[in-house]
Amino acid sequence: MSINIICVGKLKESYLRGAVDEYSKRMKTLCKLNIIELNEERVGDDPSDAEIARTITAESERIMQKIGKGDYVIAMCVEGKNISSEELSDRIENISMTHSTIDLIIGGSWGLSDALKKRADFKLSMGKMTFPHQLCRVMLLEQVYRAFQISKGTKYHK
Repeated sequence: MSINIICVGKLKESYLRGAVDEYSKRMKTLCKLNIIELNEERVGDDPSDAEIARTITAESERIMQKIGKGDYVIAMCVEGKNISSEELSDRIENISMTHSTIDLIIGGSWGLSDALKKRADFKLSMGKMTFPHQLCRVMLLEQVYRAFQISKGTKYHK
């Protein structure tokens, strides 16, 4: 199974890069993990609604170019569904029976286009709280790692 984390923006802080590196290393025996970083659109400090819409469209189009035709797409978005770690584990296990690749999408700070959300097979939310955009990548990787550990029945998940 291949897991692609397709995300907008690069991690700037070394502690976040270190956490991503650690979970990537742990997952080497569990799946083929690819982290695909796409450039953020540049906007001013106080962008207009039109600039925000253009940014969302441009970033989402670049994401769509990275999605394989037969990939199962999970879009991270606020209107997505909140699920438990166990439910994520079950979902990944079930998806692996029909798809060889799962694309987990983390858009830019303004979110994802409606077209990309429609392409998604599932929309996932991390909850109602707001987290730093870059931290979401670490949190998502940890949850995917946890999902694999739950499936294996290890003591990682208590």
